[in-house]
Amino acid sequence: MLKNVSRRDFLKSSAAVAAPMIVPASVFGAQAPSERLGIGHIGVGTMGYNHVKGLIGEKGVQILAVCDVDKDRREFNQKTVEKGYSKDTTYKGCAVYNEYQELLARKDIDAVVIATPDHWHAAIAIEAMKAGKDVYCEKPLTLTIHEAKALIDAARKLDKVFQTGSQQRSDQEFRTAAEYVRSGRLGKIKQVLVGVGGPSKPCNLPEEEMQPGLDWDRWLGQAPKRPYNSVLSPRGVHTHFPAWRNYQEYSGGMMTDWGAHHFDIAQFVLDMDKSGPVEILPPENPKAETGVRYVYANGVEVIHGGPGGVTIKGELGEIFVTRGKITSTPESILKEPLGEKDVRLGKSPGHKKNWLECIKSRQRPIADVEIGARSVTVCHLGNFAYWNRRKLKWDPEKWEFPGDDEANKWRNRERREGYALPTV
Repeated sequence: MLKNVSRRDFLKSSAAVAAPMIVPASVFGAQAPSERLGIGHIGVGTMGYNHVKGLIGEKGVQILAVCDVDKDRREFNQKTVEKGYSKDTTYKGCAVYNEYQELLARKDIDAVVIATPDHWHAAIAIEAMKAGKDVYCEKPLTLTIHEAKALIDAARKLDKVFQTGSQQRSDQEFRTAAEYVRSGRLGKIKQVLVGVGGPSKPCNLPEEEMQPGLDWDRWLGQAPKRPYNSVLSPRGVHTHFPAWRNYQEYSGGMMTDWGAHHFDIAQFVLDMDKSGPVEILPPENPKAETGVRYVYANGVEVIHGGPGGVTIKGELGEIFVTRGKITSTPESILKEPLGEKDVRLGKSPGHKKNWLECIKSRQRPIADVEIGARSVTVCHLGNFAYWNRRKLKWDPEKWEFPGDDEANKWRNRERREGYALPTV
């Protein structure tokens, strides 16, 4: 009887009877299953496993399924989830899938967490939204600029809550940096240095023997067919971040991997979340993997280089910010508290918690899909400058290289047959 009745409806109806019924909390697991958000995880390698662990303890949600192309990884995460809910008498188990479409077909899953390699993000996210799910998708958000724009369009048309996994947006050091810069504490901004690694390169890894249990063709997805190599997908459960991110077929190197964090903060402090640079200039040294310059319409330059993190230079001083650290020169800049009229961005309750709250409120989260799409586009533009070693003009409103037919072709890639990008 209780299976299809929410806690709210049950209590309302029980209040009408003469003799009050006392129902133990264990029946509901502290909250009725019908009032919890059902969560599915797609891609449960190192980062995906971290998300699984993080959501098991969240109130108001319940992980119902995990999906991965590696049998060992999905079964390991299944056991992790079921152990986490072992005291919940209402929990019916965690399902496992090799094909994410089967997970998306479940009506009891309200939202998904996507932590696959980058070249799979866009297709899965679009199909998830078409299936009625809200989305948390890891950064860097896409493999191409075309995919970035397609994700924005899909999320807006389908009215879905979409959080990009750029968790630095929720870290207080970066929010403080944005508040001080936007409040004018550095005066006019002249330059921003972004210290991250370089671009990706074509994959040239040799063939290795693959043990059973990995769906290699589905791992490759839209990417060209190639033999297995453990550098791309280490078998089973592992604790490191695999190096597929170093190869163009699957990612954009450190320019997109860490760039999706730190170029994202450059966009954040400059209040450019709905825009981007208008000119991209390669370094003079044709072999250099740092030194790309981005010029914004207001004249501010963002430069790929400098210490690891983000350095914002203005007329009155500079602020350096990285994970767990924020400093200013002179020190007095950050020592002076912000006033009532200054920009205040508020505190984040935590990146995933913010996403869960927005699913309920239907507000846009801290790292909304457009934020993630715009930031990864900045990274892609830098890679184009490195790979092609020429100046580029960019129109962030039209999402195109004005009058540049060659460069406009770079916005998209040919996808392998059977792995077309879904349309909405």
